[in-house]
Amino acid sequence: MSESVKGGQQSRRAAMLCQNPRFWLYLDQRWRAKHKLSAGEFPNGTHNAAGATRWLRKACGIQSRAELDHNDEARAMLERIVADYSKWERQQRLNDRIAGGVV
Repeated sequence: MSESVKGGQQSRRAAMLCQNPRFWLYLDQRWRAKHKLSAGEFPNGTHNAAGATRWLRKACGIQSRAELDHNDEARAMLERIVADYSKWERQQRLNDRIAGGVV
Protein backbone atom coordinates (compact mmCIF):
# COMPACT_ATOMS: atom_id res chain seq x y z
CA MET A 1 0.00 0.00 0.00
CA SER A 2 1.10 3.49 -0.75
CA GLU A 3 2.24 5.85 2.00
CA SER A 4 -0.48 8.25 0.83
CA VAL A 5 -3.34 5.89 1.70
CA LYS A 6 -5.46 7.55 4.33
CA GLY A 7 -7.76 5.81 6.71
CA GLY A 8 -11.42 6.66 6.87
CA GLN A 9 -14.49 5.32 8.60
CA GLN A 10 -13.43 1.64 8.56
CA SER A 11 -9.97 2.47 9.84
CA ARG A 12 -11.47 4.47 12.71
CA ARG A 13 -13.93 1.65 13.43
CA ALA A 14 -11.06 -0.85 13.65
CA ALA A 15 -9.05 1.50 15.87
CA MET A 16 -11.97 1.86 18.29
CA LEU A 17 -12.46 -1.91 18.34
CA CYS A 18 -8.77 -2.49 19.13
CA GLN A 19 -8.97 0.01 22.02
CA ASN A 20 -11.91 -1.83 23.59
CA PRO A 21 -10.95 -3.95 26.65
CA ARG A 22 -14.01 -6.15 26.00
CA PHE A 23 -12.60 -6.98 22.54
CA TRP A 24 -9.32 -7.93 24.22
CA LEU A 25 -11.23 -10.33 26.47
CA TYR A 26 -12.96 -11.78 23.39
CA LEU A 27 -9.54 -12.36 21.79
CA ASP A 28 -8.26 -14.01 24.99
CA GLN A 29 -11.23 -16.40 25.08
CA ARG A 30 -11.04 -17.05 21.35
CA TRP A 31 -7.32 -17.89 21.60
CA ARG A 32 -7.92 -20.27 24.53
CA ALA A 33 -10.69 -22.08 22.65
CA LYS A 34 -8.65 -22.34 19.44
CA HIS A 35 -5.59 -23.74 21.21
CA LYS A 36 -7.47 -25.73 23.89
CA LEU A 37 -5.81 -23.81 26.71
CA SER A 38 -7.05 -23.21 30.23
CA ALA A 39 -7.46 -19.74 31.74
CA GLY A 40 -4.37 -20.54 33.82
CA GLU A 41 -2.33 -21.20 30.69
CA PHE A 42 -3.63 -18.11 28.85
CA PRO A 43 -5.34 -15.78 31.33
CA ASN A 44 -7.80 -13.01 30.64
CA GLY A 45 -5.91 -9.77 30.22
CA THR A 46 -3.28 -11.26 27.92
CA HIS A 47 -4.37 -9.21 24.91
CA ASN A 48 -4.07 -5.42 24.94
CA ALA A 49 -4.52 -2.64 22.37
CA ALA A 50 -1.23 -3.39 20.61
CA GLY A 51 -1.91 -7.12 20.50
CA ALA A 52 -5.45 -6.58 19.25
CA THR A 53 -4.15 -4.30 16.51
CA ARG A 54 -1.55 -6.86 15.42
CA TRP A 55 -4.18 -9.63 15.46
CA LEU A 56 -6.65 -7.57 13.42
CA ARG A 57 -4.07 -6.59 10.80
CA LYS A 58 -3.02 -10.23 10.41
CA ALA A 59 -6.63 -11.48 10.26
CA CYS A 60 -7.48 -8.90 7.59
CA GLY A 61 -4.24 -9.44 5.66
CA ILE A 62 -3.17 -5.80 5.86
CA GLN A 63 -0.14 -3.83 7.02
CA SER A 64 -2.11 -0.78 8.17
CA ARG A 65 -5.69 -0.27 9.33
CA ALA A 66 -5.93 2.53 6.74
CA GLU A 67 -6.10 -0.22 4.10
CA LEU A 68 -9.53 -1.22 5.40
CA ASP A 69 -11.02 1.75 3.58
CA HIS A 70 -9.44 0.75 0.26
CA ASN A 71 -9.41 -3.07 0.26
CA ASP A 72 -12.76 -4.84 -0.17
CA GLU A 73 -11.50 -8.22 1.08
CA ALA A 74 -10.01 -6.68 4.21
CA ARG A 75 -13.18 -4.68 4.85
CA ALA A 76 -15.27 -7.87 4.47
CA MET A 77 -13.05 -9.61 7.03
CA LEU A 78 -13.48 -6.67 9.42
CA GLU A 79 -17.25 -7.05 9.02
CA ARG A 80 -16.98 -10.74 9.91
CA ILE A 81 -14.80 -9.97 12.93
CA VAL A 82 -17.24 -7.32 14.17
CA ALA A 83 -20.17 -9.70 13.63
CA ASP A 84 -18.43 -12.53 15.52
CA TYR A 85 -17.46 -10.17 18.34
CA SER A 86 -21.03 -8.81 18.54
CA LYS A 87 -22.40 -12.35 18.72
CA TRP A 88 -19.96 -13.11 21.55
CA GLU A 89 -21.05 -9.94 23.41
CA ARG A 90 -24.72 -10.92 23.10
CA GLN A 91 -23.91 -14.36 24.49
CA GLN A 92 -21.96 -12.81 27.38
CA ARG A 93 -24.93 -10.59 28.28
CA LEU A 94 -27.25 -13.59 28.15
CA ASN A 95 -24.87 -15.61 30.35
CA ASP A 96 -24.73 -12.71 32.83
CA ARG A 97 -28.53 -12.52 32.92
CA ILE A 98 -28.82 -16.29 33.46
CA ALA A 99 -26.18 -16.23 36.22
CA GLY A 100 -28.04 -13.34 37.85
CA GLY A 101 -31.32 -15.22 37.76
CA VAL A 102 -32.95 -12.71 35.41
CA VAL A 103 -33.85 -15.25 32.68
